[in-house]
Amino acid sequence: VAKLCVCDLLVAQCDVNCCCDPDCSAADFSLFTTCSVPIVTGDSRLCSQKAAIYSLDVKANPPERIFKLIDHDNPSVFCIHATNYKQALSFSSPEMPTSENFDQLLKQFGSASFSAEPDSWNTNTDAQNPSDANDTYRYEYGVPIQTVDAFLRLPSPVVSSWCSDANPAGFLVNQATKCIRSVSVEKCGNTEEVSMLFYISSSILAVPRSSQMVNITVRSIVVQSLNGMRTLLNGSDVLRLPMILDELCVNIVLGVSYHITYTDTGEITEAAASFVLGAINKEALSIQQSFEISFTQVNTTPVPLSGNPGYVVGLPIRAGFWPQGYPCPVEILFAALNTNKYSQLTILQSTSNQDCLAAQGARTPILFGYNMISGCKLRITAAMKCQPLTQTLLDLLKGQSFPEYVASFGNSQAHDVLDWVPITHVHPSKQRICNTFQSSCQIPVSLEIEVKWTKYGSLVNPQARIVNITATVTTTTLKQLPSGRERTIPITSSVVFTDVSSPAEPGYKAWPTINAKLPFDFFFPFV
Repeated sequence: VAKLCVCDLLVAQCDVNCCCDPDCSAADFSLFTTCSVPIVTGDSRLCSQKAAIYSLDVKANPPERIFKLIDHDNPSVFCIHATNYKQALSFSSPEMPTSENFDQLLKQFGSASFSAEPDSWNTNTDAQNPSDANDTYRYEYGVPIQTVDAFLRLPSPVVSSWCSDANPAGFLVNQATKCIRSVSVEKCGNTEEVSMLFYISSSILAVPRSSQMVNITVRSIVVQSLNGMRTLLNGSDVLRLPMILDELCVNIVLGVSYHITYTDTGEITEAAASFVLGAINKEALSIQQSFEISFTQVNTTPVPLSGNPGYVVGLPIRAGFWPQGYPCPVEILFAALNTNKYSQLTILQSTSNQDCLAAQGARTPILFGYNMISGCKLRITAAMKCQPLTQTLLDLLKGQSFPEYVASFGNSQAHDVLDWVPITHVHPSKQRICNTFQSSCQIPVSLEIEVKWTKYGSLVNPQARIVNITATVTTTTLKQLPSGRERTIPITSSVVFTDVSSPAEPGYKAWPTINAKLPFDFFFPFV
């Protein structure tokens, strides 16, 4: 229970007034005014358990944090004496039915009843080692990834911009860091931090405190010249160590990108590293190194998320479409996300020359919360035909494959059909915009996208959720030009975000103030 901390929200940072935050130092505690969580316990339904008590000694100079570990007894007659069914302490992701495993799942769960009990129950709780009772033997979010000698290093700047190798890589924590490393040509062969071997020599433990190891393989090697040109090497199985060549130190590590593959039970199955190697001359006293780590679950296609669960301002809006010929919505949206390159909603990207015909195909993602406007200029001649011009402008405004759905949340999954909001299209009928150039022609000149979103969930930590999106095409009348004449018209795209959250009306009797505290497990099993 001493390791539990419900107010520890920031990764590798001290949370204000969170007295159980392990990232806080004595200097941080001296600035606290109170302990936001004074007591921390485990499951309230246990008959007996440890409780961590936190308080502040304001009389000390400077103020200090006081920590006590006491025995907490449950006065209820109906309480849990021991938790011997470890599988009930966590939820595993259900297996999705596919054409390959459908018969197997039908045989296992298709009958009127089936057993979900484990093969054996551990009833000998007295023989259990108390120190090992809470060991999970699996990686959880934020837990440092262990290696045979320590942990997987992800160097990062600490106080200054210089690299520190004491930063561990946390499980499922995507990170990207840059820092400065001191190096010289004379000592480059003896500086292990600029060698590939330093980052792949130590094997990763598949799960914490286990003997099963996962070797770090080299996925790719990119060589960067002194002028910045990069070349991808064909073979990545050769270990390239730093060496002095013609007064240059070559094969020094400029960047490392780790990619970890894991299972839904918290076990690491594969680890790969991609390197960027470079060279320095005698004048160089330091180099800038970049490090990155990402995670992918086995048998899944990585899809970039834009929040968890609500959208984060500045991240792209995730989108998909409904391919024809698919009767099942689950397969449709899944196929949509796999065939859309970045699964994002995009608009026309402005170019330096402002030429619409040259800007065809140039798109930029729509970022949540950012009102955007872009455009170009179209030069129209008398020889242009109405219908081809209209179709060209529609493709320019919407792109070659405009999506039909957007994700309501930043982490909406493809198979959760109800989490996808259809895009409402507002445009004139084809009869109006497809006239010939005999007298006049209706051509599209602008695309206006309005995204309506609302604050969803708790008032303390509201999550951004998209509830409606409308795409409006505006047309204009273009008369037939005399022979030899030209005309230039502006073509624009815009995006507007509207907050449609309903604020509570002051004095409304349906929202009384209740001075009460709900039980710990009131919303069990939801948090």
